[in-house]
Amino acid sequence: MWNFTKTLFSAVALRVNIDDLFQRKLEVALNELLKTELTACLDYEKYNPIGYNSGKILSIL
Repeated sequence: MWNFTKTLFSAVALRVNIDDLFQRKLEVALNELLKTELTACLDYEKYNPIGYNSGKILSIL
């Protein structure tokens, strides 16, 4: 789990705000999840030339 335990113990030892640590880790995880979901929905990676003028766009409500 990308050395999360080590990072958590280091934060506790340095008396860093644990809420901030969890918020940053959650933000990274959610952004990665959303990027993966978008790639799966569009059937191509971001900036891939296959997607240019393909007509596949993601409509956002």
